[in-house]
Amino acid sequence: MFRLDADPALLVETEEQGQLRTVLRDLLAEDPPGDEQGLWQRLAGEIGVHGLVVPEKYGGSGYTFAELAVVLQEMGRVLCPVPLLSTVVLAGYALLDSGDQRTCERWLPGIASGGLTATVAGMLHPAAVTAERGPDGWVLRGEADFVPDGEGSDLLLVMARAPDGERVFACEPDDATCERTARRVLDPTRPQALVRLRGAPAEPITEPERTSEVIDGVLDAGRVAVAAEHVGGSAHALDAVLTHVTQRTQFGRAIGSFQAVKHRLADLLVEVEGARSASAYASACLAGRAAELAVAASAAAVACTGAHRLATTEYVQLHGGIGFTWEHPAHLYLRRARADEALFGTADDHRLRLAGLLGLTGRTD
Repeated sequence: MFRLDADPALLVETEEQGQLRTVLRDLLAEDPPGDEQGLWQRLAGEIGVHGLVVPEKYGGSGYTFAELAVVLQEMGRVLCPVPLLSTVVLAGYALLDSGDQRTCERWLPGIASGGLTATVAGMLHPAAVTAERGPDGWVLRGEADFVPDGEGSDLLLVMARAPDGERVFACEPDDATCERTARRVLDPTRPQALVRLRGAPAEPITEPERTSEVIDGVLDAGRVAVAAEHVGGSAHALDAVLTHVTQRTQFGRAIGSFQAVKHRLADLLVEVEGARSASAYASACLAGRAAELAVAASAAAVACTGAHRLATTEYVQLHGGIGFTWEHPAHLYLRRARADEALFGTADDHRLRLAGLLGLTGRTD
């Protein structure tokens, strides 16, 4: 029988986490749009966001994912375009889970300080990258598409097929051996790139027997992180809709007083609160490295994707004509929701995964 046993203490927001949320919300509200580099440095220098989950011995603060989840929720509220997901979550957990202390000592301090951006390639989408030994060490050849924040990252962690099996390689890209082309994507706040490797120098950070485990861990960390972002985005959409329907009037009364609108808002609130619970449990599982992380991550992916989709749809529709204009931000939230639906697998993919994890495959009851 499946048993939920994550640490209950990690499910409750602490006073310190609440203060972190307040500081973040204030900073994100005052920082000017378009100043991504400035915001990235302020998040690192003033709050220490980048090093929250990095152990102290590698220059971080040594907190858990429970604190980082607060950050991700606030990022999701404003569609913050900085590469936190790719650098801190995906690349950060890949380095931490690699078990290679030398690798962690080399790159994690840069991530923690905000001086290094990083991402993963060939893990979220199938890629054709091979690794071979050159005269001066390992080199990578091939291409990986739709790499998150791939165009400007200082470090690429690439899954590649080596002669002895699949490994994850660390590559510091240069123009001579690595061509990076920005992709035109649905969500402009989450840039992606096509990366072509032509003999790029690299070094392995995993052994073949551990590569699959590391990648599974990275993907589940990404799923939990995106679920937290979706909770923040859904909460923003709900707040924006509530403000609009209490101010917008038709036939001499606020449109929020119409029963049909009340029903839609009630349904949305239920979805958002369900997503909040699923995300909180998944975050607690990742923070405590609980055995049921895979189940919690997929359950959160299903719940939070659905809530985010509904919230952003209602955000557009209940704003009426203005919600369909380019000038209004609602369409950006809708784009984020649609683009993220397949980022780490669709909701149907995760339902199938959950059936397998819970031993329900083949059952009809």
